[in-house]
Amino acid sequence: YEPETQGTLIAYASIHGNTAHAAKQLAEIIGQKGEKVVVSDLSRTDMAEVIEDAFRYPRLVLCASSYDGGVFPVMHDFLHHLQIKNYQKRRIGLLENGSWAPCAAKAMHQILAHLKDIEIVEPIVTIRSSLKESDLPALHQLSDAMLK
Repeated sequence: YEPETQGTLIAYASIHGNTAHAAKQLAEIIGQKGEKVVVSDLSRTDMAEVIEDAFRYPRLVLCASSYDGGVFPVMHDFLHHLQIKNYQKRRIGLLENGSWAPCAAKAMHQILAHLKDIEIVEPIVTIRSSLKESDLPALHQLSDAMLK
């Protein structure tokens, strides 16, 4: 369960593209700090490849849209795969998107709570619908916390 390569995986589940945009912006911020970053769209990337990357890197940021009082299903599926494969010993950041009732972070946190030696990094970032200029400081805070 030891990471093979230094870097950060950002896995996102976006409904209309706004969460994808936030994930890519976060990747750019982390990359500017000299960190290798891999970004994966859970709706379009082969799940086995993303799971492989999750085990390869010591850091994982999960970016997901809120959906029906929980998290967008493809993210839920990804987390389920990590859970059954005994994913552990990683730093995880959370970014949620929700227009009126963000709940993705809570749903992801509930699944992650069952994993061993997982550190959920603060701050947990919440965006409302689309990324705004006022959200950028939180992305910078999350990137700094992930790289500690």
